[in-house]
Amino acid sequence: MLTYLFVLYIMYIYSIDGIQGGDGLEIILSNSSDKPLYEQIAVQIKNLIISGELNPGDTLPSMRYLAKELRISVITTKRAYAELERDGFITTVPGKGSYVSAKNTEIIREEQLRVAEQHLIEAVNVAKQAGISLEELIVVLEMFYKEGDG
Repeated sequence: MLTYLFVLYIMYIYSIDGIQGGDGLEIILSNSSDKPLYEQIAVQIKNLIISGELNPGDTLPSMRYLAKELRISVITTKRAYAELERDGFITTVPGKGSYVSAKNTEIIREEQLRVAEQHLIEAVNVAKQAGISLEELIVVLEMFYKEGDG
């Protein structure tokens, strides 16, 4: 099976306190992923917001522009933006565009921590069933954490 990886660097301009500036938004899509395209887009934008690379008030590319640059359907980008808005990461103003919400980053972090905890519970249950010790599990967790491939 062939794996296609599309890397796109989109430039957009936003204004912070009246100062014009530019920054890039990198979106990586993979058709070999088990996640749908809209979810891949939404997750990557969420991660940029949580990491502080995108700040409250930053302008996101329009849905049409993003769809054109990624060579995907506008429906796909609309669904990604709808998910981001539903989760409180962005705000869309009709006729003006979509912006990173001023939502409390601590609340966002807590939501992500809850998701991580659920995955860790699953990992602990699997490890216990397989007879993997806590020490072995910690070694594996540390390895993945340090490599960033987890």
